[in-house]
Amino acid sequence: MGCIKKLFRAAIIALAIIGFLSIGGKDWVTSLWSQYVQKSPQSMLEKAQKVGDFSQIDEEFTIEKASGMLGYNGVLAEHKASGQKMIVVDDSKKPLLTQNDIQSGDVEQKLKSTLGKVKYQSIGLEEFEITKHGTLYTYGQSVPYARFNARITRFPVGAMSGIVAVANTKDGENRILISVNEKSKYSQLLSDEFFRKVK
Repeated sequence: MGCIKKLFRAAIIALAIIGFLSIGGKDWVTSLWSQYVQKSPQSMLEKAQKVGDFSQIDEEFTIEKASGMLGYNGVLAEHKASGQKMIVVDDSKKPLLTQNDIQSGDVEQKLKSTLGKVKYQSIGLEEFEITKHGTLYTYGQSVPYARFNARITRFPVGAMSGIVAVANTKDGENRILISVNEKSKYSQLLSDEFFRKVK
């Protein structure tokens, strides 16, 4: 008799689930879940405002993430067509790099030691070399950058190329700017275009 009760309860629960799914329950649950987990572009832009004004960036760039971790706020943007990533990090509380570091002759060593400070890295750098120095316009000023080539370990891409720069905001806070892509796909024009619109 107890076995029939359990079988009857299981049949009722199965019918209730089938009924829930047939009237759109699955879509309702997934929409609630996506609202909880995924951020809207508007809320992402609001969070990114802590680091800078990203409201003027072109449509071809999208803000992928805006978050804070270990005392640093950061924004990750991507150029959809090329896959090039642009990162802006607010490191004003604990400066990792300065404009003087970028302009100095030992910028390569300074970058390596800065990366070594980050514990539990999910990626590693090998064959890191600075290939060029230049300037770009961002945050309403011309800032120095160092262009680099590196091989990334524990990451499927491998050879990367990009730039690292440091800008000071009007409030005197530091922002580290990084733009990176696969070595053969990196475009300085995209970096200039994106960072020029960040204020």
